[in-house]
Amino acid sequence: MQQQLITKNNVFSNKRNVEQPEFTSIDGLSINRRQKMDGLSLMRKIDANSIPLVFFDPQYRSILDKQNYGNEGESRGKRQLELPQMTEDVIVSFIKEIERILIPTGHLMLWVDKYILCSGFSNFVVGTQFEVVDLITWNKNRMGMGYRTRRFSEYLIIFQKPPKMAKGVWQIHDIPDVWTEKVDNGNYNHIHAKPVELQKRLIEAVTNNGDIVVDPAAGGYSVMKSALKAGRQFLGCDILG
Repeated sequence: MQQQLITKNNVFSNKRNVEQPEFTSIDGLSINRRQKMDGLSLMRKIDANSIPLVFFDPQYRSILDKQNYGNEGESRGKRQLELPQMTEDVIVSFIKEIERILIPTGHLMLWVDKYILCSGFSNFVVGTQFEVVDLITWNKNRMGMGYRTRRFSEYLIIFQKPPKMAKGVWQIHDIPDVWTEKVDNGNYNHIHAKPVELQKRLIEAVTNNGDIVVDPAAGGYSVMKSALKAGRQFLGCDILG
């Protein structure tokens, strides 16, 4: 299916003129359900150029090597160390596969903390065509770790697969680039829970009703909750189920 993009000269458009290609069911994968599997295995089952939006929240090995529990306490540090951790090579493999499954103009939303933001993330997208198009600061309204200043925020780097454009693609224009939200983590109490309402608004901005949103490292499945609240579908997994 060819995507139809508007060519007007105005910068903003409140209408999305990009459609997801027809998505057929994949043997062994479930829509709108939790799944225990490796995210790379899941994405390799998905056709190229078929998904409008992917969220990715890696468990960065480099952070755990550096922090030695930080100031969040030994208990929280141990819980982080119990999660399967990703080397830079593994993260790069995920991002290359994400680029493959995204439609042209599709978006990758990559969660990072201050350590990754300051130390650099360009190595993660080497060999891809991804371009950074925006950055959102999530104020968690909760004090976290830090050897000097204490961290209240995480960051969402927004990448776009070419062609880079906003009009006719990004249909909501009132999302602030500093977002305050406490996580509602339900009964899962996942160590890296993410803000459901922020993710919901972003999903609404760059997908259409009924589109499929992918999260290959779903953790506490906040993206699934966000997608369903937005009237979209979810396809994702976590290695821990």
